[in-house]
Amino acid sequence: MIIGIAAQEFKSHFKTPMAWVLLAVLQIILGYIFLTQVETFDLMQVKLASIEGAPGLTDIIVTPLFSNAAIILLLVTPLLTMRVICEERRNKTLTLLLAAPISNMQIIIGKYLGTLTLLWLIVMLIALMPLSLLMGGELDIGKYLANVLALILLVAAFTATGIFLSTIASHPTIAAMGTFGILLILWLFNISKTISDQPNELVEYLSLLNHYQNIQTGLINSADILYFFLFVATFIVLSISCLNKQRLQK
Repeated sequence: MIIGIAAQEFKSHFKTPMAWVLLAVLQIILGYIFLTQVETFDLMQVKLASIEGAPGLTDIIVTPLFSNAAIILLLVTPLLTMRVICEERRNKTLTLLLAAPISNMQIIIGKYLGTLTLLWLIVMLIALMPLSLLMGGELDIGKYLANVLALILLVAAFTATGIFLSTIASHPTIAAMGTFGILLILWLFNISKTISDQPNELVEYLSLLNHYQNIQTGLINSADILYFFLFVATFIVLSISCLNKQRLQK
């Protein structure tokens, strides 16, 4: 049932122009950023050649590409998740779904995986860009894969937050704004490092950016992986709990 719901949710995104437009626009924007970084590396080559242990293609092109991709997906994800549950409620189709012999867990996880598959497709398209550099240069494959993993985990966290807000919001716009607000706050928690001599450890741990950048370096820590798993699990459980309450009210 989960796979069936996920497949239906994935297909539903492509029944409207939004998914197609987002895929096209994201590729254009990130393609431009990628080419800009390639040009920057080309201009810096002479200077880098004279520096021992200078950063290479991966540090100058790949890592900035994935850093920019994270920020752009922070803006895009709320647009993809805002209608997942909220629109079903507005169209009165949620009542039919809740009346079906399907558990709330299956509904939430199915819709989560359907939307996440679309976002992982976007991540894979982004990941293909740096591979073109192998035709004329060398990549740090370990750091490249770490960046891909970091973005995969990050969009999983983004999607879980969006599903939760879509479950509790009365309108898709409210869901999108709420998702963006929560993600932005969690993203900016990392600023405490720069504005305080004694940064709060709890605030640093809650920072999405902090864990994302840790994985980007290539030094993959189980604590950072666990953070994303706990983050996703928390919002999925909250979403199921909210749907349980709505089901009891029907």
